[in-house]
Amino acid sequence: MDSSPQDSSLNAARRTRELARAAVETADVLVVGLGATGAGAALDAAARGLNVVAIDAHDLAFGTSRWSSKMIHGGLRYLAKGQVGVAYESALERGHLLTRTAPHLVSAFPYLLPLTPAVSGGQAALVMTGYRLGDGLRAAARTPRRLLPGPSALTATRARELAPALIRYGLRGGLLSWDGRLLDDARLVVALARTAAGHGARILTRCRALELSPAGARVRDELTGEEFTVRARAVVNATGVWAGTLDPGVRLRPSRGTHLVLRPDALPGLRAGLHVPIPGESNRFALVLPQPDGRVYVGLTDVAVDGPVPDVPQAPEEDIRTLLDVLNTVLATELPRTAVAGAYAGLRPLLAADGRSADLSRRHAVLARDGIVTVVGGKLTTYRRMAEDAVDRAVAVRGLRAGPSRTAALPLVGAGPVPAGAHPRLVRRYGAEAPAVQRLVTAHPEPVGLGLTLGDLIWSVRHEGALDAAICSTAGPGSAWSPRIGSGRRGPHLVHSAETAPFR
Repeated sequence: MDSSPQDSSLNAARRTRELARAAVETADVLVVGLGATGAGAALDAAARGLNVVAIDAHDLAFGTSRWSSKMIHGGLRYLAKGQVGVAYESALERGHLLTRTAPHLVSAFPYLLPLTPAVSGGQAALVMTGYRLGDGLRAAARTPRRLLPGPSALTATRARELAPALIRYGLRGGLLSWDGRLLDDARLVVALARTAAGHGARILTRCRALELSPAGARVRDELTGEEFTVRARAVVNATGVWAGTLDPGVRLRPSRGTHLVLRPDALPGLRAGLHVPIPGESNRFALVLPQPDGRVYVGLTDVAVDGPVPDVPQAPEEDIRTLLDVLNTVLATELPRTAVAGAYAGLRPLLAADGRSADLSRRHAVLARDGIVTVVGGKLTTYRRMAEDAVDRAVAVRGLRAGPSRTAALPLVGAGPVPAGAHPRLVRRYGAEAPAVQRLVTAHPEPVGLGLTLGDLIWSVRHEGALDAAICSTAGPGSAWSPRIGSGRRGPHLVHSAETAPFR
């Protein structure tokens, strides 16, 4: 199969054609799950020239990949735990995203650790040592300093310039570090899926795998209820925290990560993220992540979850109170509960082991059982390496003919030079495709709410597979929502990548 790029547009007509083909042809690889890892696996396999079908019971980025902190980080926390290999892998993958594969979606962002009376001199020195070691990993990963500046110590005055809401009494200054961030994790998954489609992969949302076998899967079209078989020479189970439902031999210990969404006026003037020490923990920090529209995300918890895994996890009040209490330890004026506009929670697919979920390794694992390859663990930053390892194992286990992975240097849809004059909002969402979207927005400027125009919706229908209208009416003002790929019937499927949890 020719692996040169083809049309990357996802839409209703393409889904209909490729669904019909998937039901009668035999693919080289069937990928189940279209979060970051599954979409990454579909791209990895298709870019090697393999015939790929990728399915999901819901939409692109429906699960864990839309509930993240939106950080692309270098693994500093893993260094503190002595997991140098995991930290280096994170730094390497962050470098790929910043420099080659998705520079339009991933950029550097500053984070400030306030040196309050709760942070001793010894702890501050230890943290700065960690920051410098992290900068060493940046250099080892060959990420240019111009893209990711090094750490520095700040005076109290400078710290308050970056974060005016910080306490004044006892503030000695701050430690500044830099890491990668996404404005929207779901758009990364959209870019992955479209790039995979451009290399010939059949991307089929709303197709639920009912049962896996080494020769494929029994699948149900969730729109029509029709059941059919997708035949494949290799099967990759990339369903994350739900992997055990398709392979009962996979033992996971899901961990809930909750984030708060603060109202735009909660922390005015915040120009950097914050690392807030968690009381009683030596190397764990809460994250404070300002957004372009003034809202602020605060995360995140790490709580083991027992029982059945829900499609959409809820953020319990206990988590909300815990995060608010931690944040208030560094603020001059305590934020009330009413400052919280909403909350969202995601589930990490950690491998089962003894101990607290916060202490479990984030290293991913690729398991081959009964001819089916399952990839679990890991994190958003390392999705590409997880996908590469999963496809490598599938190729080896099933004896497929394929070359090595190409994705470390393969730009995603939207990467590349942006012509002068493109609208900044569109550049942040669409990268190099911004001028094409801008033409639609100019022709169809009618606002549809949530900061979008009719032109945005038309683009989503024509190119991003959005076919289902689902806009949450309970969102507060200023919500910046994003298309998520759907396969419904009525119109564009719009759902924000984070704040779809209940707003209180």
